[in-house]
Amino acid sequence: MAPLPAPTAASAFLFHAPPRGHLKPKLLSRPTTTTLCAASPSSTPSLADQLEPLSRTLLTDKPTPSADNPRPEPTWVNPSKPRPTVLSLRRHRRRPASSHPSSAPLQPLLRDLRALPEDADLAPTLHAFFPLPDSPPTSSDALLLLNYLHPSWRKTLSLLAYLRALPAESFPAAQDTIIFNVSLKSLRAARRWPEAERLALDMLDSGIPLDNITYSTLITAARRCRQFAKAVEWFERMYSPSPDGSAPAVLPDEVTYSAVLDVYAQLGMKEEVLALFDRARGSGWKPDHVAFAVLAKMFGEAGDYDGIQLVFREMREVGVRPNIFVYNALLEALGKTGKPGLARSLFEEMAAEGVEPNARTLTAVAKIYGRARWGRDALQLWEQMRARKVPADSILCNTLLSMCADVGLVAEAEQLFNEMKDPNLDDVPQPDKWSYTAMINIYGSIRDADHALQLFVEMLESGIEANIMSYTIVIQCLGKANRIRDAVEVLEAGLERGLKPDDRLCGCLLSVVALSTGDETELVLACLEKFNPNLVSLIRTLGDAEAGVDEIKDALKAVLNAADSVVRRPYCNCLIDICQNHGLPPQRSGELFRLAQHYGLYSKLHIRKGDDDGEWLLDLRSLSIGAAKTAFDDWMSTLSERAAESKPLPRSFNVFTGSSTHKFAQGLASAFAAHLEEIAVPFRPSESQVGSFVSSRDELVPWLQTSGSSPVVVAG
Repeated sequence: MAPLPAPTAASAFLFHAPPRGHLKPKLLSRPTTTTLCAASPSSTPSLADQLEPLSRTLLTDKPTPSADNPRPEPTWVNPSKPRPTVLSLRRHRRRPASSHPSSAPLQPLLRDLRALPEDADLAPTLHAFFPLPDSPPTSSDALLLLNYLHPSWRKTLSLLAYLRALPAESFPAAQDTIIFNVSLKSLRAARRWPEAERLALDMLDSGIPLDNITYSTLITAARRCRQFAKAVEWFERMYSPSPDGSAPAVLPDEVTYSAVLDVYAQLGMKEEVLALFDRARGSGWKPDHVAFAVLAKMFGEAGDYDGIQLVFREMREVGVRPNIFVYNALLEALGKTGKPGLARSLFEEMAAEGVEPNARTLTAVAKIYGRARWGRDALQLWEQMRARKVPADSILCNTLLSMCADVGLVAEAEQLFNEMKDPNLDDVPQPDKWSYTAMINIYGSIRDADHALQLFVEMLESGIEANIMSYTIVIQCLGKANRIRDAVEVLEAGLERGLKPDDRLCGCLLSVVALSTGDETELVLACLEKFNPNLVSLIRTLGDAEAGVDEIKDALKAVLNAADSVVRRPYCNCLIDICQNHGLPPQRSGELFRLAQHYGLYSKLHIRKGDDDGEWLLDLRSLSIGAAKTAFDDWMSTLSERAAESKPLPRSFNVFTGSSTHKFAQGLASAFAAHLEEIAVPFRPSESQVGSFVSSRDELVPWLQTSGSSPVVVAG
């Protein structure tokens, strides 16, 4: 292996046509999901469904940290560029205060203030320029100076303290609300929420009235600092006058309404969002683009298509045409609700309206097309946008690379990645660690370990530090290629460079253990034991023929409680694979499967379609090959017991493994078909659905009766 370097949306009818009907948003509904088949209302819930609420209480919702397994910060999202919020609009460039015509007499003072340190006291310099009582500063001078010092919040507070200390006869404007509003805007720009709130409370104590701009600035400052509860508190105070009447109630303006709508949406308070929207509309407020973008974003996050329709209808009623920010929010919302056709129509309407897309627009469309398996359409759109000189950023290019990985467009991804590396092309950004990770993922998906490792080494040699996701993909790729020693060497090198393994990397190593043999297994376990000894101890307990079920249950529960909820089922899948591939006691895979069912990790495998005489379905799509075999054998054991007790069985049976039509799919269907042939069970491929295996009661019951004592059925 090459040595590692040393550490270093909708069509036009959505806006133009009248609404087809009154669509109420589903405030508290969860995003709907497409299931293979659902139980009819009259069918009896399965035992797993009835026990699911209880079983989920047996494991902690969040992983339990331990000294042996410290939890690093999650890195499985793209932090290369902070995700902009819907309220971060592009404003017109503001003319600096120093260029204002009336600031000419103040230029010497401005130069002196600029030369002072950031935390300097401005009072001596200001006293020298504004000698009292002959030449005190005017209100206009104070506002110009505050605007000039806007980027420096410390100097702003020092100037404000100087102004408030002046005698009332020299500077009567010291109690003017506008002076404090400008100071609050400086603190908001610097994201200094404690100082901003302290200044507002000081205004109340001093009897200085808070106007609409004061509250609006405070609320938006709290939102920028992610102090959402404080934003709600000040908004409620805005409506409530003080008992002594010193702070009267103030009616919010458009900016305040939009900001509070976003705060409520950030807090997940959907009912409050709609209630405030209706109340504001009833008071005569005309929602702006920001408010509609907030609503679209909220309904998109909830997967509520009816809510998105409500946004379209309200925009049509108030006569607001979407701008680029609203279009982006609507496109992202339609993508999350699974409406790629409407998203495409909305994008075409956006172009027809003359709204120029930006990088965020193309990123949203690329994600939508990727989910819809329209990869070539997304790349064609990308080429059109490049021809129109639409600027691209790293997030857009990395999204396109990830989409190519999802839909299997290897050549197209290589072309885009090579263009990103070309220094002569200035319309695409240089590749970052996420670009390399996406390409490594593509090579890992096609099991091209040589290219994946070569690209990984190239990334390190170019000075780009790999993240834990890159290490995980490379190790998994080498493991699938049976290059176990190379995978261990990459992991050891990462640990030397300060890599902090997380739960997903531990799951990846479990899969490598399942694929390894002999001494290579001990190599991987020795690495895994360095940062997750409990997991290695569980594997060794599984291999101990004398270990009882209770001992295994306690060890498994400890491991699962220490792991993130998203990796608990993959952990069980890999552990079952290890039991089957490494010749552990034959009952272990079944014991692990039933324990995982007990903890609610395999609660959605059994589906009843129709009445008791209809169809029973076993959905194996979320399982590994070993876990799928174990789940099927366990199902056959249960059916054998029912047949022996003459209990009713359905007319037909169906096992669904997924179509495996994806270019990178690993082929659970083919492996399961081989298992069916091995045990000679009368299931055959369905003629109407790829990846589905069917049998009838008349075919299966005789096999169950004659095979009831076979090792396969009994082991389940």
